[in-house]
Amino acid sequence: MSKRIAIISVFDKDGIDIFAKALQERDFMIVSTDGTARFLRDKGLKVEDVTSITDFPEILDGRVKTLHPNIHAGILARRYKKEDMKTLESLRISPIDVVVCNLYPFEETIKRENVLINEVLENIDIGGPTLIRAAAKNFRDVIVVVNPSRYQEIIDEMDKNGGIGIKTKENLAVEAFEHVARYDAVISNYLRRRFIGRAFPSNLVLPFEIIQETRYGENPHQRGAFYKVVPEIKDSNITDAKKLQGKELSYNNILDADCAIDCIKEFEEPSAVIVKHATPCGIASANSILQSWKDAYETDTYSPFGGVVSFNREINRELAEELSKLFLEVIIAPSFSKYAIEILSKKKKLRLLQIPNLDSPKISDNMTYRSVGGGILLQDSDNKKISTEGWRIVTKVKPSDNDIKSMIFAVKCVKHIKSNAVVFVKGTKTVAIGGGQTARVDASWIATHKGGEKIKNSIMASDAFFPFRDAVDVAAKAGVKAIVQPGGSIRDEEVIEAANDYGIAMVFTGQRYFRH
Repeated sequence: MSKRIAIISVFDKDGIDIFAKALQERDFMIVSTDGTARFLRDKGLKVEDVTSITDFPEILDGRVKTLHPNIHAGILARRYKKEDMKTLESLRISPIDVVVCNLYPFEETIKRENVLINEVLENIDIGGPTLIRAAAKNFRDVIVVVNPSRYQEIIDEMDKNGGIGIKTKENLAVEAFEHVARYDAVISNYLRRRFIGRAFPSNLVLPFEIIQETRYGENPHQRGAFYKVVPEIKDSNITDAKKLQGKELSYNNILDADCAIDCIKEFEEPSAVIVKHATPCGIASANSILQSWKDAYETDTYSPFGGVVSFNREINRELAEELSKLFLEVIIAPSFSKYAIEILSKKKKLRLLQIPNLDSPKISDNMTYRSVGGGILLQDSDNKKISTEGWRIVTKVKPSDNDIKSMIFAVKCVKHIKSNAVVFVKGTKTVAIGGGQTARVDASWIATHKGGEKIKNSIMASDAFFPFRDAVDVAAKAGVKAIVQPGGSIRDEEVIEAANDYGIAMVFTGQRYFRH
């Protein structure tokens, strides 16, 4: 064969007929596997079957078609090495110059409900990754293409320079190895969950796909980027966001938005969450979304400046008018009315993020990842449903039914505050929040001083037990009427005694909610 050879075997056929025609016009012979060959012939292209190289039929329902020495020797032969080329010549094997390949749709297959394992297995590509890896390994001599968006760029460079430069070849090889690595990682993670359950693997491989590079990281001297896990998690999350207007999201915007989304999904009633520096500074549920905003904002009227807010109902005209009075960075909601968009669009830099299903219950099988120097931490998401089952009243004064309802709301809030964390609530709205301190008494002191008179007759929730009675003393002097906390301290009796001294009701939940 005198012509240069391009092997094309793709599942995603977007633009492949145009690319194949362009290659053919530049004196490449097109060789394809069965499905791709049929597609290209239907488009009027001349195509040779893979069997013309292998002299061996496709067998086992197409499971074996490109796994053949004539193909892989043609790809892997080093053109600069005389021995390699002599070997090809002696065996009458033609060099292969271009490999265009993308893989069976494994990710799309596993997204389907109740998909059968046999269908899953049949969508694990074998020959494709082998072709890609071989071509990428020999990138100096073989052009490997896995991404349809590259087709025109390659043809343009061929026409401009008479061939493909080494830098482009290097980039294509990296992209090819990334393509196969992602594919294998998705397969191993899926099969582990299906066959073994939610086990922590001996070798953790996480495929992520870039969404955007941020203008900078946490600070201007740092670089940053935003990725989503592959395949996408089912729960509503920041990677689902559709930006309706505003500047590009910054690194810190994304962190704050993630916190706001995670918190808002605790609540079924119309609710609002205000976040500043990755921790809530106001949370409320009410009969209307407008009232929930007003209640959340009243918690702390100066911290929301430059903050991120999330809602689990549509933003309507009235709410938009209230929000437009403040300087906010990001507003998140499942939808925005056209009137709300008209009002908020006057603030050109304000980001509006639309995320579906923010009023849906959390899904329990997600994982969270935290980076540490040289490694990563992995754990189940904290999606355990908050229930009063197992709660114990440990004081002489008993909480009322309404107090218990407020305690449930308070616990939903405190689990999203940086520890050490305390919140003070009335009904289903926060009136003060303290968090991110090295001592629980300090968090309590900050919250009660910020809350002032609003603390009187409120209910306090703590994310972890009280190691001493001092925080109870601070809260009682500020006027709380009840406390809900996990319990479990060696000084529980001392803490209970403090509550009894002040005539405060106290409930132990038995459940800690640290957020480091």
